[in-house]
Amino acid sequence: MKKPQKVIIVGGVAGGASCATRLRRLDERASITIYDRGPFVSFANCGLPYHVGGVIPNEASLLLASPQLFHDRFRIGVQVHHEVVSIQREAKTVTVKNLLTGETFDAPYDSLVLSPGAAPFRPELPGLDLPGVFTVRSIPDTREILGWIAKTKAKHAVVAGGGFIGLEMAENLRHLGLEVTLVQNGPQVMISMDAEMVAPLHTHLEKHGIQLQLNTPLTGVTQRGDKLVVNDTLETDLVILGLGVRPETSLAKAAGLTLGKRGGISVDAQMRTSDPAIFAIGDAVEVHDLLTDTDILLALAGPANRQGRIAADVIAGRESSFRGVQGTAICGLFDLAVAQTGATEKSLQRAGISNYEKVYLHPKHHVGYYPGAQTLHLKLLFSKPDGRILGLQAVGTTDVARKVDVVSALIQKNGTVFDLEEAELCYAPQFGAAKDALNYAGFIAANHLRGNLPLSQWSTLPTDAFLLDVRDDDEFAEGHAAGAMNIPLNDLRSRMNELPAGKPVHVYCGVGQRAYYAVRLLMQHGFDARDISGGWITAGMVK
Repeated sequence: MKKPQKVIIVGGVAGGASCATRLRRLDERASITIYDRGPFVSFANCGLPYHVGGVIPNEASLLLASPQLFHDRFRIGVQVHHEVVSIQREAKTVTVKNLLTGETFDAPYDSLVLSPGAAPFRPELPGLDLPGVFTVRSIPDTREILGWIAKTKAKHAVVAGGGFIGLEMAENLRHLGLEVTLVQNGPQVMISMDAEMVAPLHTHLEKHGIQLQLNTPLTGVTQRGDKLVVNDTLETDLVILGLGVRPETSLAKAAGLTLGKRGGISVDAQMRTSDPAIFAIGDAVEVHDLLTDTDILLALAGPANRQGRIAADVIAGRESSFRGVQGTAICGLFDLAVAQTGATEKSLQRAGISNYEKVYLHPKHHVGYYPGAQTLHLKLLFSKPDGRILGLQAVGTTDVARKVDVVSALIQKNGTVFDLEEAELCYAPQFGAAKDALNYAGFIAANHLRGNLPLSQWSTLPTDAFLLDVRDDDEFAEGHAAGAMNIPLNDLRSRMNELPAGKPVHVYCGVGQRAYYAVRLLMQHGFDARDISGGWITAGMVK
C-alpha cells in the first residue's frame, strides 16, 4: 500500500480551509496540517465591516470552523499562532515558529500549499502608524476599531480608498452614527468598473451622508491634540485604510518560487508553482483573465475556494484544472448594489482589444404596472461581429445580482447576445417581465449586429453631430443636449423634411426605446440614423 502523504497548508480562511477539507474527502489516509499565524483559521473576512456596523452583532457568527472542529470532523491538524517562516525545498521541510512561545521547529511535507492571502496596502506615508489608524483584515482588527470608537467616543471617521473594504466600512461607520468622509485618489470609487456606471453610486453615497473627496490622494496623517488630521486639513477621530491589498509573497519569494508580472505567485492551471511539490492558491496568486487573455491579481473569495478544491484534487491524483476568472463581484451600499462580471471597457482598452461594442439600458426590474418597480442601469459589452458577451455592469436597488449571475453563466459558456435575446427567464409581474431586461439587452445588441440599429455613444459623438431628441415637448424642456432639435416621435413622419439630408442623424430619447423606433423609421426613409445608446439617462452618467 502506498505510503500516506504529508500535506502542509500555509494559511486557512477561504482557500486553505477549502483545500484541506476537500483533500480529506478525497484521501482519508493523508496527514493534513494547517499552520496559520493568526488566532482564527476559518472566519468570514467578508463579514468584518458588517460586524463593525452592528449588522452582524455577534462576533461568533464570523467564526466558521474551529481547530477542534477540523480535528473532530476531518482529522485535520490546525495550529493557530504558528507562522511558517521559511521553506527548504530540497529537503521538503518548512520551518515553523510558534508565535506564543517563540520556539521553532521543522516539519516535512510531500505537498505544500501556500494560501497566505493578501495584506492591506500601507503606503510609506507619514503618520500611518499612529494610534487610531486602522486596516481591516481580521477579527482582531475589528476588535481594535470598535474599542477605539468606544474609548474615544468617536464622532467622525475618514476612510481612505473607495474599493470594496473602503466603501463597506464607510457604510457601516454611518450605521454606527459617525460622520464619514471618503477620500479617493482618482475621479471615481470602485475603480474596477467603468466611470459612468459608478456615477449613480456617487450620488447615492452623498445622499446617505458620506462626503466624497475625489481626486484626493492620501498624503499623510498627523496628530493634533486628541484628534487625527488627514492631509493637513481634515480633522477626524479615526482613519480606515482601504487602499487595496497586495499579495503576501515574501515566503514564496524567499524560497525562490517564480513570481508573475503583477507581483503575485505564478501558478499553472493545476495551481502548481515553479516547484511541482508546492501549490499556491487564493489572493496571493496571479490568475488568468478569460476575457482579456491577461494575468491579473483578483482578491475574491469564490475563485480562492475553487482554487483550493483544485489543488486538493491534483494532490489526490485527480485530473483538475482552474479555468481562469471573469471577475464576477458585487458590492452592496445602503440599499444600492453595484456588480460586474467579465470585462469592463477600461480592461478591454488596457488589453488592446478594440473590436467590441457596448449598449446601455435602464429598464425596470419588473413590469411597471406592478407596484415597486425600480430602475436598473445596465451596460453590456460584446465582441464584433460574433456577438460574444464580454461583460456586464449593473447598478440598482434590487435584482442586480440575478442579472449579473445570468450573464456570468453565459460568459462561462461563451454565450452571445443572440443567446441573451433567446434566454428563457422567470416571469411573474413581481419578479420580471415577459421580455426580461436581459432579453432587451440581447435585442438591442443583436439588432445592432444585424444592421437594424446603428449605434452611437455619448462619449464619442463628433463635435458637429446633429442631435435629434424624440421625447415629448415637456421632457425636452426639462433638460436636453446642447444644440439638439426636438421632434416628438409621434410627429416625426410629418416633419422629416426638417432633418438634414446626407448627414448622420444621432437620435436619443429617455432610455432608448423611442429612439429605436425613430431610427427604424428614418432608415427606411433613406436617412443615416443612429441610436445614441441609453438615451438621456446615460448622458447624465457619462462625463
